[in-house]
Amino acid sequence: MSNTKTKIHFIGIGGIGVSALAQYYLSQEAEVSGTDLVSSEITEMLERKGAKIIINSKCKIQNAKLQRKVARQPRCFAQLKIQNFIKNSDLIIYSKAVPEDHPELKLARKLKKKCLSYPEALGELTKQYFTVAVCGTHGKSTTCAMIALILIKAGLNPTVILGTKLKEFGDSNFRMGGKPKLSTTHYSLITDKILVIEADEHFASFLNYLPNVIVITNIEPDHLDFYKNFKNYLKAFKKFVSRLPKNGILIVNGDDENIKKFQIPNSKFQILKFSISQRETRRLKKILKVPGRHNLYNALASYTCAKVLGIPDKIIFEALSEYKGAWRRLEEKEIKLNNRKVLLISDYGHHPTEIRATIEAIKEKYPKKKIWLVFQPHQYQRTFYLWKDFIKTLCEIKVEKIILLPIYEVAGREKKSLKKKISSDILVQKINKKSPKAVFVRNFQEAKNYIIKNFKGEILVVMGAGDIYNLGLTLST
Repeated sequence: MSNTKTKIHFIGIGGIGVSALAQYYLSQEAEVSGTDLVSSEITEMLERKGAKIIINSKCKIQNAKLQRKVARQPRCFAQLKIQNFIKNSDLIIYSKAVPEDHPELKLARKLKKKCLSYPEALGELTKQYFTVAVCGTHGKSTTCAMIALILIKAGLNPTVILGTKLKEFGDSNFRMGGKPKLSTTHYSLITDKILVIEADEHFASFLNYLPNVIVITNIEPDHLDFYKNFKNYLKAFKKFVSRLPKNGILIVNGDDENIKKFQIPNSKFQILKFSISQRETRRLKKILKVPGRHNLYNALASYTCAKVLGIPDKIIFEALSEYKGAWRRLEEKEIKLNNRKVLLISDYGHHPTEIRATIEAIKEKYPKKKIWLVFQPHQYQRTFYLWKDFIKTLCEIKVEKIILLPIYEVAGREKKSLKKKISSDILVQKINKKSPKAVFVRNFQEAKNYIIKNFKGEILVVMGAGDIYNLGLTLST
């Protein structure tokens, strides 16, 4: 029997989903290599765990002359190393953000290597587990984390793939589980290893998964650059639900207006609803450490999922009472600005509904404190499709000042024509016509200078799905 380790190369290994899958294979003692455009906390963490990573923002796969240049040009050595990773790999896994003409992907296909996108690879994994998949426009990461922590406390020992990092997982977005500890717990539905995943709808990624339980947190228009309209977006969720087996379970938000219209034809599986009006809400309000109505819904979804899996209330409420939040989800840190203490809150919110929910949650927790918001819009196409909603939300939220950074451009997913139609600068002008409280800054340094010179509030919120968290890091040092 061969002792040769499986070799897997990841293109875009620093992505929040791809990196979790890389950790899964590292835990299986595979040899993991990968590349990405930039170094990050995530790539550094993967290297500590044993992955071989090359940051190659300028790398291009070269021809056979490459080897003769190695001695003269260090970058070429990295390029050669990448070639070797691909040539020696048994499997190539690539981020959905990677374009089809990416040189590494092209080389892998030329060499007839097995290539899977991240959702395809995760889909293969769902076939090996009893899988709980959490989907929805908002709240996926938090709900997924809450469910995972309940299952851990219950002794079900889940493997978890998250879209954020948890302190309980050692500041990781992954946890390797195993067989349930059935010597101390007995859950009739769980007879095998359990996997909890965040099921992303962008690019219809979740249609690759085969879950046993689906949790839908809510449904609202998003990713219209891909879906074109809300009707297509809804169709994708319906198609995902249809992948449940006969003994599957669907858990949905019974208060969500779009889910109420969500007709499930010929349902062959169990359907459960959670609602703010159910009796457990009052108790959850008392024990939750994370603020906001949206987090109450996340907890209700988690509670409903745990109950249907046979977990008793005592364990569920204990786990939820201990949940302290996740990376970039209302993440709080006390910093010093101009020699006085300020509360810095970092949040991943990038949709108008998420912005509103986050600010309302902060106001609920700190009703008398003055708030400044620094926001980085994420992707030109999202900003364009939700333009009116962004203006309305940013005008209406209860903050003293809004500082807008340029729109975060997602490589390979932007339409150049939109750059002439919309910008953060124009968005500021629209906001100020209705509510004069916004200012445009061109980069992080300008934002930092403006904040240091003008900030007189008590809470500074740094929000967005791009690289804006780096601004929070520079302000806190």
